[in-house]
Amino acid sequence: MSYLKFDKSLMINLEQSLPKEMLRTNQSGAYHCTTVVGCNTRKQHGLLVIPIPEIDNENHVLLSSLDETVIQHGAPFNLGLHKYNNNCFSPNGHKYIREYNCDSSPKTTYRVGGVILTKEKIFISHENRIIIKYTLIEAHSPTTLQFRPFLAFRNANSLCIANGVANQGYKECINGISCCLYNGYPNLYLQFSHKPKFTFYPTWYKGIEYQKDEERGIPYKEDLFVPGYFELSIKKGESIYFSAGTEERSTRNFGKLYETELESRTPRSSFYNCLKNSAKQFYLKKGDDNFLVAGYPWFKVRARDEFIALPGATIDIHHTPDFELIMSTAIERMYKFMSTGEPDQDLQYIDLPDVPLWAIWAIHSYCKKYGIEDTKEKYGKFIYDVINYIIDQKHPILHYNDNGLVSADGTKRPISWMDSSNADGTPIIPRSGYLVEFNALWYDDLMFALSIFENDSEQKEFVEKCTAISEKLKYSFVNTFYNDYGYLYDYVDGNYTDLSVRPNMIIAAGLEYSPLDRKQRKTVLDVVTRELLTPKGLRTLSPKSFGYSPNYYGSPEQREYAYFQGSIRPWLMSFYTDSYIKVFGISRIHFIERMMIGFEDDMTQDCIGSLSELYDGNPPFAGHGAISFAMNVAGVLSVLRLFKRLNIIDK
Repeated sequence: MSYLKFDKSLMINLEQSLPKEMLRTNQSGAYHCTTVVGCNTRKQHGLLVIPIPEIDNENHVLLSSLDETVIQHGAPFNLGLHKYNNNCFSPNGHKYIREYNCDSSPKTTYRVGGVILTKEKIFISHENRIIIKYTLIEAHSPTTLQFRPFLAFRNANSLCIANGVANQGYKECINGISCCLYNGYPNLYLQFSHKPKFTFYPTWYKGIEYQKDEERGIPYKEDLFVPGYFELSIKKGESIYFSAGTEERSTRNFGKLYETELESRTPRSSFYNCLKNSAKQFYLKKGDDNFLVAGYPWFKVRARDEFIALPGATIDIHHTPDFELIMSTAIERMYKFMSTGEPDQDLQYIDLPDVPLWAIWAIHSYCKKYGIEDTKEKYGKFIYDVINYIIDQKHPILHYNDNGLVSADGTKRPISWMDSSNADGTPIIPRSGYLVEFNALWYDDLMFALSIFENDSEQKEFVEKCTAISEKLKYSFVNTFYNDYGYLYDYVDGNYTDLSVRPNMIIAAGLEYSPLDRKQRKTVLDVVTRELLTPKGLRTLSPKSFGYSPNYYGSPEQREYAYFQGSIRPWLMSFYTDSYIKVFGISRIHFIERMMIGFEDDMTQDCIGSLSELYDGNPPFAGHGAISFAMNVAGVLSVLRLFKRLNIIDK
């Protein structure tokens, strides 16, 4: 039985099918994203969306969609679907869909009278090229396929308006045409495995609407250019391949290219495999450098997100070489920042104060699997240099204090992962001073460094220094953050102690080296379980705390305010699970296993096979934000991998 399969009754019901999205990436920055019925509902959706560094650091939609038409006995049956004004959908091609299956590659089965046609899509790794395979399964009379490409050639965060500047011309290429609407963009090659007939009929399709953008209160209408249409005859049992790419290719090997790429993919045949496949889609290779994208469809590479997601997205899916490649690039960029203080164009927000703390945490995760000696050989120098960099007060934002704690000013700019901001850039949640997770990570990093260097006679002075600091830090941490109510203050700034119950305290309780004792961990865990735990992860704010706003909806300003005021983040479940095991052992781990059911349900919701950026804090816990988010996918994978090690589940 197929794991990700949707039947006719769901597909023809747009209320049920339009919210379901799918994503494919080439692991070099390009992607294909749309809904399961092929109707784009966001401006970031597109059949071929690619980065164009010659223009900017953003993604650009070249080919928005491709409308197919089945022609029999001169009668056309258009399989496309677009939304126009007054909630009008046209041409309503979804009514011909009989099945959608996404186990290996997205496969749509259409039935038009006696015609059964399948459409399968795959993105070619590290190449700006998508290939679509059309197979005529059944037909009782001669059949012709017609194709209309909808071109955008725009920034993925902008919209297109019909204009007289666009270059409406085209050039012939092997079994197709090439076109380029605007200067600075690459040519787009539209090719088929069979020679088509192309009819030049330039038309602007005006007023196409994007439903998700309309719901978010942002501009949502655009015009798309169609240069004409292709026609090919197809026989029963025959397959035709369509390719859209930024380079011309020989059309003879489209079939082989498709099948070779398909063989390398992880089938989405289980919960674990869905998340494993999703994790690999965040990989980004740029020349000799390797990164993790924070999420799709609009995030780029962000330093903190990369380090938090790195262990779960690589080690926990048996891709350790990718951990080492990504970490190698990150370390190179970190050293450059520590030397110059300049931001990094590729590894964004590298200057934030907790980034070096999370970097060492990621290496600590590596050490748990590969041991002290291997870790020291690969990353010992980096750990040593980062620890000294912080102690020597060289970080421009993170400050080391005499009591062992670290602090940072977050009053003018968001400095933690809770980074929502007002229109002027000031933080909505002004977490400043001593932040609970910063200092918990700092303690864990110091203790980890001691485990690396404690038997190294050449680093005796360093060991003594870290020992003294960690002892002061442990006392200061408990004295500063642990309160009479049994939980941890979220941050302490001078005489101000933030009483909000937030999930950052679970990081302190779940770390390998926690400044909390077992009893203190348990009281923290109890509060988090009682006030923050949901089937989708941990709330960012307790319903009992002032300002609780669980639903992520409304204008951009309303959504920005609600971003961390009660919405749920799945990635924190990995720290919750670690904390739970440290307090209760594995005897009650089945409680966590039951909580994971809520995540498996998401495999057929929102972005199928992946996890959204955030979820509403109250039932029914609807997903929002980026449709596929690296930290969440990696966090849940870490929990699943832990279950596997404990022989609780089989992959």
